[in-house]
Amino acid sequence: MNEEELRSEVLKALKQVAPEADTVTLVSEQTFRDQLGIDSIDYLNFIVGLEERLGLRIAEIDYPRLSSLAGCLGYLRQHLPAAGTVPDP
Repeated sequence: MNEEELRSEVLKALKQVAPEADTVTLVSEQTFRDQLGIDSIDYLNFIVGLEERLGLRIAEIDYPRLSSLAGCLGYLRQHLPAAGTVPDP
């Protein structure tokens, strides 16, 4: 999966919990909570959405690493197989 596809999947998962979010103007290094005001339940639903979309298990200890777009992309690049594909939803 290339960088743009990965970014798209992250933003889709984010839109599921914050449909009003303007994902075009997200600041990559700033937390989703600071930018979108999502609460802990929304954040947990976002993580679960990523797991389902990408067929990946994310350890609870790693949740804080996914709190921003840059953090998500960095974490996912490290944990997805290089030739991995996104499973059909």
